[in-house]
Amino acid sequence: MIQIQEPKSPQEIDLPPGGERSFNACLVLVDRYRKTPMFLPCHTYYTALDTAIMIWNKAISHNGLFQDIISDRDQTIPLSIMGKPP
Repeated sequence: MIQIQEPKSPQEIDLPPGGERSFNACLVLVDRYRKTPMFLPCHTYYTALDTAIMIWNKAISHNGLFQDIISDRDQTIPLSIMGKPP
């Protein structure tokens, strides 16, 4: 059995080492109506198209189309999913 080291501060976490096929990022979508998060494992090298396909397959197919998107990133991903703004 591997001994777990004691953390040196409250914010310290340790994750298992990842390989080439392991995810290294997480996209968080929050349904503002239901107040529920959806965590989508992904890779940091995903393009806007990869992200749009992932959102379509994991979120839109289960919950329907989004009314709007609020993002803390630039507009490239929402525009690629929703089309041009009115």
